[in-house]
Amino acid sequence: MPIEDTDTAALTLLLSPERLATLSQLTGNVKAAIELHQETLRLGAALMNITASIEIALRNAICENLGQHFAVAGWLLNPPAPFQWKEPEIKKIKLALDSARRSEYAKLSQAEKHALDALAFPNGSPAHLSHLNRAKARRAQIHVSDGKIIAELTFYIWKRLCGPDYEHTLWKPTLKRVFPFKKVGRAEIADHLENLYQARNRLGSGPIKLI
Repeated sequence: MPIEDTDTAALTLLLSPERLATLSQLTGNVKAAIELHQETLRLGAALMNITASIEIALRNAICENLGQHFAVAGWLLNPPAPFQWKEPEIKKIKLALDSARRSEYAKLSQAEKHALDALAFPNGSPAHLSHLNRAKARRAQIHVSDGKIIAELTFYIWKRLCGPDYEHTLWKPTLKRVFPFKKVGRAEIADHLENLYQARNRLGSGPIKLI
């Protein structure tokens, strides 16, 4: 929708002169800067669709690969020895688990939430227990599938698994099969995924920076 001259001042205030400053330098006037700003938003939305599709495909391919490699149920939370997740992945998986449990807890009725007290406090509920700590103890009793936990994990963990920390424990034994083009090595793939990760985060934070 074309921007009317009469709307330029109001839109400048809404978007902020500081935000439009670089675009104004590129275009030569504020109205053109606003129009370019809107174009970058539309372009960013289109690129987000692409990055989201790549993220989903990468996640599914890696999870299928690791499921076959570990060949045990619950490999995400309890991978078979001697393999161990690095500390950043342990933290991310714990956060994803809690997020998945929060989602399931929110769907429960009040009666179902109260029923969890018997599991959370087999010796009786402690006196003066805060609502926050009670809810936390209840959520800890909720079982969620690996699939629901995986759905809460972000692009960060998938690009990390292709990084140097997992070269000998995951990449060489199995993950390299996710990328069948043998001329492309782990380091190059890791670089591409890092660039995609940074672009994805930048797209999610606002208009594309043109310079």
